[in-house]
Amino acid sequence: MKKLSILLTCVLISLAPIFANGSKETAQVSSDAPLKVGVIYVTAPGDFGYSYMHDQGTIAAEKHFGDKIEVIRMENIAENEESERAMESLIDEGCKIIFANSYNYQQYMQNVAKEHPDVYFEHCSGYLDNENMSNYFGRMYQMRYLSGIIAGQMSESGHLGYVGAYNTPEVIRGINAFTLGARSVNPDATVTVVWTNTWFDPSKERQAAESLLDGGCDVIAQHQDTTEPAKAAIDRGAYAIGYNADFMALTGSDHVLVSPMWNWGSYMIPEIQKVLDGTWKSQSYWGGLDDDMILLSPISKLVPADTVKKVEGIEAQMRADSFDVFWGPLKDNQGQVRQSAGDKMSDGDMLTMDWFVEGVKGSAK
Repeated sequence: MKKLSILLTCVLISLAPIFANGSKETAQVSSDAPLKVGVIYVTAPGDFGYSYMHDQGTIAAEKHFGDKIEVIRMENIAENEESERAMESLIDEGCKIIFANSYNYQQYMQNVAKEHPDVYFEHCSGYLDNENMSNYFGRMYQMRYLSGIIAGQMSESGHLGYVGAYNTPEVIRGINAFTLGARSVNPDATVTVVWTNTWFDPSKERQAAESLLDGGCDVIAQHQDTTEPAKAAIDRGAYAIGYNADFMALTGSDHVLVSPMWNWGSYMIPEIQKVLDGTWKSQSYWGGLDDDMILLSPISKLVPADTVKKVEGIEAQMRADSFDVFWGPLKDNQGQVRQSAGDKMSDGDMLTMDWFVEGVKGSAK
């Protein structure tokens, strides 16, 4: 009996770490081996668009952590069951945290997260979460508003075009913010929207931009993953507003007036550090200027100095929380009051936005 008692004591001591790791607190990762980080991209990073900027964030994390982490990338992953298989593959490779960068991955990620409670999941641009899955995004609508000021000031016709991917709240919110910015300097400005129903299709994106140019638009903005809408505008001698990366630098044309840009590394680095430290917790994160999540590219030299000064002044007000984009009064493009004067739209209402503001031509449905 004495030998049996000693044996049982040894077994219980050996199992103690396993029971401890079963708690809701994140277990600190061993320093003996690098933390494996999985990253799933909806397109190839070489597109110089959305996935390109996400990969810049990944590269920043690799430089920051050095040999403490090992990144495994998967690109051109469809927003369907294929993404579940990709996540399972990353888990089989030993990844303890997985980032996925596109909206329609979220349900598939949540499915996998429920099956793997010991892995941490980070979904970009969605709203679903659970104990081991966070969602994250940034207040890009603020940069959209500032770019709208520049577009409204530079447009001679007052007719602006916008190439939109899908009618998700994210895209609708950006179009609305861009329109409000343009109308803040030109109250008669209008924004015509053409949907492509794809995040990434260079041919469709260019065709959509050309149709807007044919309709009399002289500035083209976009929520798409390539530079094709901007290139179409440049080829016609019109102006463009880029997105994701610095399109003026990429195209070599100062007819790209400015580009709202992402800094994904500002989120990825702290989240990876939390896994290493054993402090990771699920959250719904919506970062902004204070977190360096969003920024504007350098502004074209074609934009007058007084317009640049105005943009800088509004950005300073946003940082001071003395102004934001969706403060009332606001009407939709059917004339219905959506936000009363003096009221501030809640994050919940912004994150579920499914209507267009006054001045937008097109349907959000």
